[in-house]
Amino acid sequence: MEFLGRLYSDLPQPARFLVFGALVGGAIGGITGLVVGLYAYPPTAWFAVFEIGIPGALAGAVLGTIAGSIARLIDTVKHP
Repeated sequence: MEFLGRLYSDLPQPARFLVFGALVGGAIGGITGLVVGLYAYPPTAWFAVFEIGIPGALAGAVLGTIAGSIARLIDTVKHP
């Protein structure tokens, strides 16, 4: 576990935000997919986890990259 923490802290700021955004987006999308799948048709609920979770992870990665790039830009402007 220490290795993953060190690996994560060694990443540049936009990449850290990308990883965090992908994990959060994927988790939220997966949970949402499970709930929707169980409501719609329970035998295929696990497919809904992936159908909503994967796009959620991709959207989280994109938003995380944008947020990390903006944070890096602001940090660079404040401390040239």
